[in-house]
Amino acid sequence: MIYLYGMILLTRSHLLEYAFPAADTYGEIKESYALPGGETGTAATVLSALGAPCIMDGNHIGRNVFPALSEFYKNTVIDLSLLTYDKAYEGLEDYVIIDSVNNTRTCFGTFDKFHSSPIRRWNEPDERAIASCSVAGIDPFARDFSDRTAMLCVKHRKKYVTIDCAHDSYIFRHAEVTALSGEFRRGHYGKDGRELITEYINASECDGLVIFTAGTGEILYGRKSTGISSFPPYKIDAESTLGAGDTFKAGCIYALDKGMNDRDLVRFAAASAAVACMKYPLPLNPPTIERVNALISSRKDD
Repeated sequence: MIYLYGMILLTRSHLLEYAFPAADTYGEIKESYALPGGETGTAATVLSALGAPCIMDGNHIGRNVFPALSEFYKNTVIDLSLLTYDKAYEGLEDYVIIDSVNNTRTCFGTFDKFHSSPIRRWNEPDERAIASCSVAGIDPFARDFSDRTAMLCVKHRKKYVTIDCAHDSYIFRHAEVTALSGEFRRGHYGKDGRELITEYINASECDGLVIFTAGTGEILYGRKSTGISSFPPYKIDAESTLGAGDTFKAGCIYALDKGMNDRDLVRFAAASAAVACMKYPLPLNPPTIERVNALISSRKDD
């Protein structure tokens, strides 16, 4: 069983027929869905499709969200028993507008209000579930709660995957795999590339694997013990990039759980993310082992 801790919410997404409209003009909506989302929610959806049982933990689930989550996951290998259902709380939702021409997305939500609220709507990480898991996936956004989750993984010698965190953070320094987006790297450090990945690699206390994703650009990855390598992303016709990064994380978790080497892990995560972009919406068309392996096999130079 894989233990997942982090953001779980309901995403209301709208795929536009054309490009995102200019201000004070009209945009035609082609398709709309309300489905499970968030970094952990999406990762769980993908891992379920890959056949990997998971147990989810993290933020409290409100009355407007829990029914949709429980219905969506009821016939899957996802365990929701650790989630806190707070009927007095509306729940976390976001709204995403997808530009089908330029493959961009614009997200609207209330996350600043959620994180600044004096009411902390996060579960304490479950030590028993962590102690019995095979590997874990941890979102860093719950701050102290995320750090405590990482500390419990270290205590019980469980390897974990995380994303988008600073190289001086506890959660990064002890991670087995960390995937960092270009948006996070440029926003947090104002720089990118081999200089920054070297700083990350040198800061790791466990010789963890560091991966720099870059959308359609070259992926950089490496450890202290191996140095830096690169991997070219898969070229596909994308219908929507919503959830691509979360799927990459899920691919890393799956590959870590299966004991893949670094090159195979990056290849599998990249192919999973590419497959996720090929059909909207992702939760109803998640990557499967067959589709991921077919994409990997289509390129013989890996």
